[in-house]
Amino acid sequence: MEMSKLNSGLVYTNEKCIGCNHCISACPVLEANYSLEENGKDLIYVNGDACVHCGACIDACHHHARDYRDDTEQFLGDLKKGEPISILVAPAFIANYPKEYGKVLGYLKSLGAKHIISVSFGADITTWGYLNYITKHNFKGGISQPCPAIVDYIEKYVPDLVPKIVPVHSPMMCAAIYAKKYMKISDKLAFIGPCIAKKSEIMRPDNRQYVSYNVTFSHLMEALKGVSLSSYSAVDELEYGLGSIYPQPGGLKENVEHFLGKDVLVRQIEGESHAYHFLKEYAKRVKSGKQLPFMVDALNCGEGCLHGTGVEPGTAENDDVLFEINRQRNQAKASRQDRKKAKGSPWGEGIPYEKRFANFNAQFAELKLEDFICKYQNKNMAASLSDQQVESGFAEMKKDSAEKRGIDCGACGYESCRQMAEAIALGLNRKENCMHYEKDALQEEQQRMQELAEQLKISQRQKQELYEEVIQEFQQIRISMGELAEGNQASAEDSTKIAEAVGGMSSFTEMLRGSMQQVVDAVQGYDVMNEDIIKISNQTGMLALNAGIEAARSGEAGRGFAVIANRVRDLSEQTKEAVATGKGQSAILIPAIKRLDEETVQFVENIERINERTSALAASSQEIAAQTEMVDDIVDRLAERMKEVAD
Repeated sequence: MEMSKLNSGLVYTNEKCIGCNHCISACPVLEANYSLEENGKDLIYVNGDACVHCGACIDACHHHARDYRDDTEQFLGDLKKGEPISILVAPAFIANYPKEYGKVLGYLKSLGAKHIISVSFGADITTWGYLNYITKHNFKGGISQPCPAIVDYIEKYVPDLVPKIVPVHSPMMCAAIYAKKYMKISDKLAFIGPCIAKKSEIMRPDNRQYVSYNVTFSHLMEALKGVSLSSYSAVDELEYGLGSIYPQPGGLKENVEHFLGKDVLVRQIEGESHAYHFLKEYAKRVKSGKQLPFMVDALNCGEGCLHGTGVEPGTAENDDVLFEINRQRNQAKASRQDRKKAKGSPWGEGIPYEKRFANFNAQFAELKLEDFICKYQNKNMAASLSDQQVESGFAEMKKDSAEKRGIDCGACGYESCRQMAEAIALGLNRKENCMHYEKDALQEEQQRMQELAEQLKISQRQKQELYEEVIQEFQQIRISMGELAEGNQASAEDSTKIAEAVGGMSSFTEMLRGSMQQVVDAVQGYDVMNEDIIKISNQTGMLALNAGIEAARSGEAGRGFAVIANRVRDLSEQTKEAVATGKGQSAILIPAIKRLDEETVQFVENIERINERTSALAASSQEIAAQTEMVDDIVDRLAERMKEVAD
């Protein structure tokens, strides 16, 4: 539906709503209440088009979350601005406020109200119209229409009964028509009455030209709080008869019996809990052709209009209202029009009812019945749902059995589970507002929680097993860390020994280099000495050569000397060869020694690097030892925490 229709009518939901469903349970119309969830809060709004303004929800709501609109503020404002306004005042006003009645009217006159007309006179016209229409058209079984809530309900939800509404205007409208057409009053008319729904009657297209304001007792008296009324006084301008008792239950019936006798059956129905159910059943009776009463007097309010929907709360407990109505009845029957000529009065008790009726017609002989005839329309708004749609509503609530569908607890506000299913199918309500849906959902959740609890127990066992497994792993970690610590300590000790050994090797290498240098120096010294030997050998060879020459010259005598000279020369040659051989070995040895020296230098550098790394390894071993102690401490704390969690 269009959201603009929610809370836009005469009856609306205010901010006090908590979604308690009392309004739904009191409402005679399924389509009038719309349950919403806003910001996590349940709210039940009013569909202004569907509402019949019966006010039942206002009475039912203990949270005062339902309120209504009328024209009181606009009426007083326009009156003070000088708008020409005359007042129609309901007979229930004097009954509810017998002491304030004249003062309030006097105050309104002081503000500019032109005329004050009692709707009791209009009620007399309505009675006259009913009796004449019914007898003229033999219209048996007709439904009276003074109550606009009843009329709205028939037009919208029991349209088959529209032809059975007596087509004569209500007392308010009869008074307004009389004022406009017969008294020639051109002012705007304001109706001071006890009914919220009168606004819907005023707004009918054919009625708008007559009444401009619906002013309820409750809002008017609230607006006049703080106003001193003691100096004001006024009375209504038209006399009336039994119309003054119309507001009380059975008032119309008493009027009819007064003119047609007590043999006439007038079916009297009051109260929301009975009236609307009766109308549905009555429609069946009409359709079946069964015998009908002379007339049906149906009123929305259980106490009649005396305690209507627009009356201040608490008046229903005030019996002074009934005493005041009884006083008006007795005064009417004594006929204030003509007490001395009771035979000519329609209200006197001392004459036959046929004569009263004749006098009644004579009193209103100037009136034309057609001026007070009204029309009604078939505005059928009753929702029509297929079985499939209703099934979808039941499915939403998970009501899949006859037992579940027949719980009918009423907690949702509806009379039956079927009505709730219809409301859900129409989008008027939500499955979450079904207590048993929520209960079943809760039971399912409890079952799920039990399953989770069982799983949790299993999980707890698994957790205990996991804890024990983790503890075992921690113990293994501790053992491994202990072994690591021991191995690390051994590594540290070995590293220290290696460092010491490397240091010794480094010293030995330095000594080796020194010895190698001495060998090189010795070999190089030997080469120098060989050079000297070669020089001596050369000189010896020259001497041997010269000696040989001299020996040859000496002949035989020098032969022996020649032999010696040859041997000296051979020795010189052998010495040269020996020296040359040594020199060749020296040429091989010295480069080899130099290469060995270079390799020794590289070896020393490697030893130094090893020494540095060994020292770093020793330092790392110390750090590992410290970290091992820390890890061992963490393992202890984790094991303790795991034990706490497991417990």
